[in-house]
This record gives sequence, structure tokens and C-alpha cells, in this order.
Amino acid sequence: MEIDGRDFMNSPPVKTVRFGGSVAETLAKHKRGDCGDYELLRHQLADPEIKDAQIINWLQEFRGCVTKLTKDHEQLIYTVLRLPWVGRSQAVVEEYMAFLSNLVSAQTVYLCACLKMVVSHFTPKRVTICEGGVDISDSDDEDENLPRNFDQCHQALQLITKYVPSTSRFLMPILQENFPFIQKSSRTLEFYVHNLLRVTVYIPSIRRDVLELIIGKMLKLDVSASRSDIEEAEDNAEHSQQAEEHTEEGLFDMDEDVSADQPSSTAVMAHPVAERLDSLMAVLLAYIKDVCHLNGCFHVERTKELYKELLSVFDKLILPTHASCHVQYTLFYLCSFRLALAEAFLEHLWKILQSPSQPAVLRQAAAGYMGSLLGRAKFIPVLTVRACLDLLISWIHRYIDSQDSSGKQAYCDISLHGPFYTACQAVFYTLIFRHGAILGGNMKKGLEYLQSLNLERVVMCQLNPLKVCLPSVTNMFAAITRKYQVVFCYTIIERNNRHVLPVVRSSAGGDRVTTNTNPLDSFFPFDPYLLKRSGQVIEPLYQVWEEPADTELLVTKAGQQASREDEDDFLCGEPAQAEGIVGMTPSSFESNLRSPSSVGSPPFNFQRHF
Repeated sequence: MEIDGRDFMNSPPVKTVRFGGSVAETLAKHKRGDCGDYELLRHQLADPEIKDAQIINWLQEFRGCVTKLTKDHEQLIYTVLRLPWVGRSQAVVEEYMAFLSNLVSAQTVYLCACLKMVVSHFTPKRVTICEGGVDISDSDDEDENLPRNFDQCHQALQLITKYVPSTSRFLMPILQENFPFIQKSSRTLEFYVHNLLRVTVYIPSIRRDVLELIIGKMLKLDVSASRSDIEEAEDNAEHSQQAEEHTEEGLFDMDEDVSADQPSSTAVMAHPVAERLDSLMAVLLAYIKDVCHLNGCFHVERTKELYKELLSVFDKLILPTHASCHVQYTLFYLCSFRLALAEAFLEHLWKILQSPSQPAVLRQAAAGYMGSLLGRAKFIPVLTVRACLDLLISWIHRYIDSQDSSGKQAYCDISLHGPFYTACQAVFYTLIFRHGAILGGNMKKGLEYLQSLNLERVVMCQLNPLKVCLPSVTNMFAAITRKYQVVFCYTIIERNNRHVLPVVRSSAGGDRVTTNTNPLDSFFPFDPYLLKRSGQVIEPLYQVWEEPADTELLVTKAGQQASREDEDDFLCGEPAQAEGIVGMTPSSFESNLRSPSSVGSPPFNFQRHF
């Protein structure tokens, strides 16, 4: 189409002049087969330099004939939905929201298109950056208007939900499809996750699914950044920084004026995947705090609902994932708010461990979680630890009884007795970390309690748990129990060392081969937390390994004294053996969050506390 000799389909439209008739007239012409003005309308709406007044004028006309915008006008509606309304003047934003309300009310066929448009703004707009002659496309996360833009998106989504109550059914797949690739920048992922969590505030029916989506993505990051890789990256970064400081030392005599507002480079993870995960963990932990506290006070009902949803996600995603290092700390953090939560979580794990209907791998993982939580959580009092030990040791003794009464010769076999061995290791691990607390109040009564566990029968039974538990755990447990003369393990350990356990496995070709590796699939899910920013929340709640004053207790798997240099955990150098399976407001990350609870009550009384 040419006007005054100009081809307006292939040249930019005049900015101050509107061509064609009204929207209603254009739609009528289109219905009769005359598409000229219709295409011109689309062209003008797609103008990247369109003015606020033009947008408002168009939207008002569209609102006047919204009932005529049927499925036949799909491409036109898609063009309108791409109008740059976010971040515009308040008049444009209000007019656009009014248009969205009218559109989804009159033409529900466009509901998903409207939802996709809003969700597309949950991350900053894409920009292209040239690095080393290569164009790299990512999101512009430096825009100072982003908080206001996100607010506008959530207002729009709330309006749509108001006019179409079934919105939640269609929203979740869109949130999933639009989740940024995990290779995107930390800020891009952080913005999107923050906005997803914010949606759950006004559409709570999808919160469980949103948590599953977020935690699933975070687990992929977690298992792709192993503990050893993160530690190596941090060590290399530290050495590089020290070398750089040494090189620059003495070049300048003047003191550098470092601004207090400047972010510290020490808060950034050297490992890029760990850096992304750290950002997301910080957002998720802040969200958990916000949900569980209302006006600064702990809120029981809100916490109960969140606990149930997170526990469901834990069972589905976290528990079966062996190599995760950090995502499971979401439950650790939530349990720190009330003793009843920790007890409920322990009870849940206990039920999984003792259930024969559960897969052995999950029962073993549950035992690992129990031992790790009891050993590492400062917020779990010693009476709860003792009550859990009583449950575990009673189950262990019953298991030994069942083997003794079977009439068959019991022997060490991981495939048959995996849950038993992990339960034993959970007991050993817990005693390593909590024996001081157990003995601290009253040494005599503490020793009587330890003796009442009848640990000697456990370590000397035919199933021989000391032979398959992690050597560092076995040796530290042996050293502690020898010190207090509770049980003597070294004769058994020496005998086991002379007879290295043969493990029969199938090779790739199907042949039977024998290996001498530690066969018990050891996993301590609450090993030291490595992420820096989110770690500020976890640190005050976490029991670090304290080196015993008695140097006799510093033993390695060879039974020799361990080096004291750079050792922050007695499990150092013994990682898990198996491969892995693969309006909310910004919150501060204060860590002293726990309110008083009924410390010292027996475990597993979740309902009574609430």
C-alpha cells in the first residue's frame, strides 16, 4: 500500500500521525476481506518508538470493541500484548491493565497468551553484550526500575486472576516453560525465582507446585557442583588473590578508601554454578522466613502449611537425590523455627527408615538424614537426641534379634541389610557429635545412659557394622567409646582390616568382579555448608566439628593420628561414595530467628506443640 509515494509496509511509520481508521472500522474491513488497514494497524502497534499517548489511544479503542476480538484476530492481539507497557507512565499501565481485564473477561481464549506475556516480564529484558568479539545474549539486570516493573506485572496477574478464577490451572505450565536456563546469570535466575515465590502469596493454590519447580531446578545446580569442585575453586581463587596482593604489595603507600557500600568480593562464590545456587538459596530461605513470620512474630498455621508442602517436595525430589549438598538445608532451616518442626521431620524420617514397604535406598537415605540432623542441628536439644537414639538403637537390637532367631547364619551383606547398617552409622555419627552434650550435664548419668544402649552387642554382632560403615566414622566412634570405656571396638576393627571385605559386583560385560571399596553408600546430607551468602543464615544453627582436646581421638581410617592442619571436619577427605541422581518483600538474612519452644520435650509430638 502506498500513500504519497511511500511504501508504509516496508518503511517506518510517521511517529506523530496515525493512519487508517478506528479499530472498530479496521476490524469491520478485515471481516469483509479488506486487510490493508488491518496490517497497517499491526505495523503501527509494533513501532518500537511508539508514544504513551498513542498506546493509550489504541487501548481505549480496543476496549470499546473487545467482544469483536475473536480467535480470527489472534495475530493482532499478540501484537497488542507485545506493546511496551511495563515501565511506562502510570496512565499507560492503568489503561493496559484495564484492557487485559476486559480481554480475559470477554475472550477467555486469550487467557494463556495474556499469562505468557506477564510471565515473560519476570526476568529483565534481553540485551546483547559483546565479549571477545562474540555476542552474548542475557538479561539486563542492572535496570534500577526493575522493582517497579515487577510490581506492575504482579498487579496485572492479580487482576487476571480476579476476573478468571481458573487462572491457576493454566499458569503453572507457563511458569515452568519460562524458567530461565540454569546457565543464565545469577541475577536472572534470582529475579525469576523471587517472582515465582511472590506469585504464591496471592495464588497460594500453586505454592506446592512452584516449590517443586524451583527446588527441582536448584537440585540440578546442586548436583552439578560437587563439594570437592566448590572447595577447589575457592582454594584456587584464594591463592590467586593472595598472589595478586603479594605482587601489588609495596607499589602504593597510600591507603585505599574502600566504600562500605561496595559489595565484598569474598561474598561471591568462585564456582559459577555455586554462585547461582547461592543466590537462589538466599531467596528461598528469605521466603521461608517471610511465610513463617507475620509482622515479626512466628505464625503457627502458615508454618504448618509450608512444612507440609516442603515435606512433600522433600519426599519426591530431595530424599532420592544422593549427591546434593545444599538444597536440603531448606528443611534444616525451617525446622530451626520450632522444636516441634524438627521433631515432626525426625518422625517422618523414622517412619521411612523402619518401613519395609519403602525402597531400601530411601530407607538408607532417611537414616542418613536422621543421623546428620541429630548430629549437626544446634537447635535440637539433648533430650530429643536421646529419645531418637533410643528409637534407633531399639530398632537395631530388634533387627539383630530377628537375625539371631531366624536359625540362619547371619553375615555381612549390604544388599540384604543396608537399612540396618545406615541406622548403625546414624547412631555412631550422632554419638560422635553429641556425646559431649549427653555427658555434660551429669557425667555419671550420661555414662549410665550410654551403657544402657548396649553398643557392645551392636558392634560385636554377626552383621559386623564396623566393617562397612565409613572408616572415619568407625574410628572416631571407637576412640570416643574407648575413652569413656563404653565399648571397645579396636579388636574388631583390626580383625576387619586383616580381612578386607570383598564386594561382588557385575562388570560392564556381565562378569563378576571383586572390589575392595567401602560398600556402604554413605551420605551425610548436612555436611558443612559451603555457600557464602545463604550460609550466613545457616551458620548460627549449625554444629561444626570441634576437635577433641584428647589427641588420642584424632584418628584416621588407618588408626593413626590425623593432621591438624586445615581440618574442619573429621570426615575430611572422605566424600560420599556414590554418584548423584540427578507480596513477598525482600528480607534480611538475620539468623537468630528461633522463638522459645518446649525444649526437652519427648520427640514426635508435632500436633501437641501446635
